[in-house]
Amino acid sequence: MIAEVINMREEEKKPTSTIRRILKQRWALSAIYIASAAIILAAAFLLQNSFNDSAKDGKEESAETGKNYGEPSVEVNSNLETIKMPVADADKSVIKKQFYDVNADEKAQEEALVFYNNRYEQNKGIDIAMEDGKSFDVKASLSGNVTKVQDDALLGNLVEVEHEDGVVTRYQSVKDIKVAVGDKVKQGQSIATAGKSQINEEAGVHVHFEIRKDNIALNPLDFVDKQASAIQSATEADKEETPAVEGSEADKETPAVEGSEADKEETPAVEGSEADKEETPAVDETDESTDLESGTDEEGSVPGEDTTEESDSLKDSLNQSN
Repeated sequence: MIAEVINMREEEKKPTSTIRRILKQRWALSAIYIASAAIILAAAFLLQNSFNDSAKDGKEESAETGKNYGEPSVEVNSNLETIKMPVADADKSVIKKQFYDVNADEKAQEEALVFYNNRYEQNKGIDIAMEDGKSFDVKASLSGNVTKVQDDALLGNLVEVEHEDGVVTRYQSVKDIKVAVGDKVKQGQSIATAGKSQINEEAGVHVHFEIRKDNIALNPLDFVDKQASAIQSATEADKEETPAVEGSEADKETPAVEGSEADKEETPAVEGSEADKEETPAVDETDESTDLESGTDEEGSVPGEDTTEESDSLKDSLNQSN
């Protein structure tokens, strides 16, 4: 017993730790709770701010990527599309009349002429029909926006679709048109049915298909199964090879006036008259006229004086003889 009491007293004499002393205080637990709550709230506030920042960045990125959401996608992707024939089955189609190519031979050019009303017209596209001569659906060759729908008995009605970079596809000799101005069509979409036209009755049931760049007709067969961007590249190459300005500049360098000036310098009208004047001057004629008028001959003698001198000499000779 005595030993236990001594041990207890010794333990009481040992200094207690600081943490234990603080924990023994009444306010210690309250302070710990308050500090813990503050730390938790601060951490939650920081996490919320970081989440809001990331959400804001995500909205800005989505706004950038989706700011053209209202615009038609066909305008963005049309240059990546491959140009197709305006028919569902190209293998069963035939070309009734080819495009008029200025670089083709004479026979090909004659076959590409359209005769109507006693006149020959150059074919600005290709006339496509089926082998069996039956009607067929006309498909959009490229995605784009419908800009013209026109009823025309001569051409057989018309649908015009606009694409990027000034490229336009035209579909003539059609009926039962299924689109209207302002519609957005996708490649391969049915836009009409093949029909007939008065300007090319010999083609029968067909569709007249054109590709135009800046309102200049191009040969569709040169671009079928190629990307639409090839049209832009081809037209730019043609402009670089044969610019229209060079011809006019060359003409300016050799104006028609030069020919007349050269002719004037080589054979001026004045020189001939001056040469004639030098060879037969007018002064000689005046001198001769004055000599005649004065009554003298080429030697300067006067005819009248000669006769008087001869008569005087005869008289002297007679006197001497007498």
